[in-house]
Amino acid sequence: MNEPTSSFSCRTLADLVGELLDHYRAIQSSPHTLLRLQRCLRRFLIFLEDRYELHAADRLHIEHIAAYQQSLADHRTVKGLPLKPITINTQVKSVRVLLDFLHERGYLLRPLARQLAYIREPKLLPTSVLAHAQVRRLLRRIDTTTALGIRDRATLELLYSSGIRVGEMEGLKVSDVDLERAIAKVCGKGRKERYVPIGKTAMRWLLTYIRGVRPFLLQNKKTPVLFVNSRGTPFQAFDLRARIHDYAKRARLEVVVTPHTFRRSCTTEMIKGNANLYHVKELLGHERLDTLHHYTRLDITDLQKTHARCHPREKEE
Repeated sequence: MNEPTSSFSCRTLADLVGELLDHYRAIQSSPHTLLRLQRCLRRFLIFLEDRYELHAADRLHIEHIAAYQQSLADHRTVKGLPLKPITINTQVKSVRVLLDFLHERGYLLRPLARQLAYIREPKLLPTSVLAHAQVRRLLRRIDTTTALGIRDRATLELLYSSGIRVGEMEGLKVSDVDLERAIAKVCGKGRKERYVPIGKTAMRWLLTYIRGVRPFLLQNKKTPVLFVNSRGTPFQAFDLRARIHDYAKRARLEVVVTPHTFRRSCTTEMIKGNANLYHVKELLGHERLDTLHHYTRLDITDLQKTHARCHPREKEE
């Protein structure tokens, strides 16, 4: 195989990945985007090193890209299951970004990103959605006689009330919450800001937390971040996930509950309540209405009523 010559051959792929990440930091990409790129591109570089001992961009060829695509299809988890389509496409998206970056800057002579294909994702109903009664059951399992319990209750009430992402919750500052108007300014994907309403119940717990609990948790430390842990430092998503798992277990819920469950459950209840889809889209920070279509299929109650009223068999005694 003839290798293309390049004046950039001294730059390693690891160096160029670092350059790409620096570019994304310079354009103020979200921490979530940066973390996704880091993880996915690390996996790609490990594959190239282990399979081909390949470190230089000018040695990349179609064969390497095809082999990597096949490796994603062949991969099995510790449980022996293939990777989910969304996981594969997340990996593909990140590697394509790198390949385009290398081609645009002359490190690759061919646009190899085109050789890495997305796979079809099945349009499944959202999983991990709680009915309102289940949410109430979980929230009642939180011991609100403790400072951390009040913080957790305020956090989950806010997630359920406003449908914000857990990453958006992490980034909230005290100054982002307008206590008089009951709204919060959140920074979403692509660093796009939006305002979301805070419901009465969530607002009541949030006020209790801000005025009575947060100063106690801070322990004379200073941080603009709204939610803090027992050390007075920012409350992280992974800590919240562990605590939610414990509350769900205590509530004996069979559904796998994560912070994102509250966003899905908020969306579902809003749509079941005949909320305007455009307003729901704005609440969630989505760019397109079609991202909500699968939620409209979740509740079968209205369909059952229509079926009972209109099907001739249902009218027979």
